[in-house]
Amino acid sequence: MSWQPSIDRHYLLKRIPTPPYGKISDRHVVGYDEFVGTGGYEGLRKALGMKPEDVTEEVKTSMLRGRGGAGFPTGLKWTFLPPVPEGKTPGEPGAERYLAVNADESEPGTFKDRLLMDFDPHALLEGIAICCHACRLTKAYIFIRGEYHHQAHVLEEALKEAYEHGIFGENCLQLSGENTGGEKFRVDCYVHRGAGAYICGEETGLLEALEGKRGWPRIKPPFPALKGLFGKPTIINNVETLQHLPDIIQHGGEWFTKQGCESTVGGPPSYGTKLMGVSGHVNEPGVFEFDLGIPLRTIVEDYCGGMRNGKKFKGAIAGGVSMGILGPDQYEAEMDFDIGRKYNVLGLGTACPTVFDEDTDMVAVARNIARFFKHESCGQCTPCREGSGWLYQLMCRIEEGDATTKDLDLALEVGTSMGSMPGTTICGLADGNNWALRTIMNKYRDEFETRVRPAHVPVTVSIGAMAKG
Repeated sequence: MSWQPSIDRHYLLKRIPTPPYGKISDRHVVGYDEFVGTGGYEGLRKALGMKPEDVTEEVKTSMLRGRGGAGFPTGLKWTFLPPVPEGKTPGEPGAERYLAVNADESEPGTFKDRLLMDFDPHALLEGIAICCHACRLTKAYIFIRGEYHHQAHVLEEALKEAYEHGIFGENCLQLSGENTGGEKFRVDCYVHRGAGAYICGEETGLLEALEGKRGWPRIKPPFPALKGLFGKPTIINNVETLQHLPDIIQHGGEWFTKQGCESTVGGPPSYGTKLMGVSGHVNEPGVFEFDLGIPLRTIVEDYCGGMRNGKKFKGAIAGGVSMGILGPDQYEAEMDFDIGRKYNVLGLGTACPTVFDEDTDMVAVARNIARFFKHESCGQCTPCREGSGWLYQLMCRIEEGDATTKDLDLALEVGTSMGSMPGTTICGLADGNNWALRTIMNKYRDEFETRVRPAHVPVTVSIGAMAKG
């Protein structure tokens, strides 16, 4: 089935001029007054007139899947929270519950959340407030990566405006008594700067960093919804995921399902729009908003001005380096949550494709990716700590021409033996390392074979213990 855009698919970026709908030079930070004047906080006001469980049900109806990489259904995740203890009000001692916003965005090739925080910070704050109401949370922490200096400043300024206008804090917008039994709604929101570590993008590593500890992922279970930040129930959502909430509440969950696409392999659907940051060898890179299901070729040729210098397409990392690579015969790959099962990659991830042209040295790409994962491994799990180093050494040896064909097999063996999917590590960093290198080596095997020497092992046949061949 050919891809067809929905009628209204440009709403996450409706205040951020983006080609072909606007000029990049017209971008500016949207303040509180402009945000409200363009429909901002209407979704929150509607949500506050609904019971928390009804807001959650609307999000479940939309089938919004997490936009941070895993694609887990957002509304379903919210239902994993335990109920507030009887006789307690959220926020009281013994009834603390938190929202942790993952704004770390440290996956190489990913820069979509940065655009949202750069220019439309109040849309994120509105999504945070809606989530806190739906899940009865009283404190939200925006964990933003250490390198996002400007974005942190923009969020801090927006938070000041939000507090001044009663979005957060003591003078928070009030819920109607019939929906809460007189319970007062108050949410406090904070920006927490990270120190610049890839592993803190993993949700439990993020929680450790929020608590002021080294960003080491935790063993699960218990899962964050039961025992998260400071040992209390915690919801962790990505920036883009939360920014979808105001429109879902304002227009309804059914409206959201009119965008995106159904699954073609019998899995959950890929509804809604998705921000896709395109980089690499294209003429016009940038962040765009598309319905899920758009073919990669359409993105490159219709929105990015085609391949740079008229060269041929060779491959693309579809959603951050840990997702693996699409080969030269997968230019038509549909950018939806089925991509992993259909094209032998780990998944859609952040849906930010890095495009490579025909002159790209894929051995060098593999070596560079191996270097990154070796550097960013937290070192907590031996298979990842040691395996990432071995893979980097093997990739360097292959690139320099000092390897044999046995080293190709050894690299694949090492990769497939490390990661949370084979059950050898706590988090998925090793899986990302494995999928990135394995898909490159398998889909560009000829390039690797031309860089190595054949491994000749003489075989002799003997008869008897003392016979000589």
